[in-house]
Formats: sequence, structure tokens, C-alpha cells
Amino acid sequence: MKTLLISLLFIASNSYAEVFKNADTVSGKALVDKNCISCHAQSFGGDGSSIYTREYRKIKTSKGLLAQVRNCNTMIGLKWFEEEELNAASYLNKTYYKFTE
Repeated sequence: MKTLLISLLFIASNSYAEVFKNADTVSGKALVDKNCISCHAQSFGGDGSSIYTREYRKIKTSKGLLAQVRNCNTMIGLKWFEEEELNAASYLNKTYYKFTE
């Protein structure tokens, strides 16, 4: 029983850690710089990065971050492919969120 529990925890933790495994953060930065910063700056002032660092931010997990990037993609009609969404989310995670799960 103990071995099964440890195995399940290992599998669960690895599946979260792999969300951004194959993402290209350099490409993600270019997408965020081109498409996200001006809207975030308009809404939050400055360079817009306070949306990611605010005390009561909505995003709590790596999967939640990816879901929010997908939501923004849909809401403003960027027409990004899933790979581009993943790249942008990976860049944001590496730069601001630092989720390990």
C-alpha cells in the first residue's frame, strides 16, 4: 500500500512538471512581447508585468497558467496554435510564476 501511494505521488508530480517540457521559451517571449504587453500595460500600467506579480493573482498552477493563456488567445483572437500557447505560458512561468508542479 505504501509503495502504491508513493508511486501515485511520483506519477502525479511528474505529470505537472512536464507541462512545459517541450516548450520554446525564446519563442514564447517573442509572442508575449508582440501580443500581450501592450494590453497588460494599458490595464495595469507600467510595462504590464504587475499582472503576473500582483499579490492576489488568479493563476495558481502551471496548468492554470496555460489555461489563462488559451483564454487570452481566444478572447482577443490571436489564433495561436496550441504550441504557441504552450511557448508563451512557458516563458511566463520561467520569468514570473516559477511553478514547479
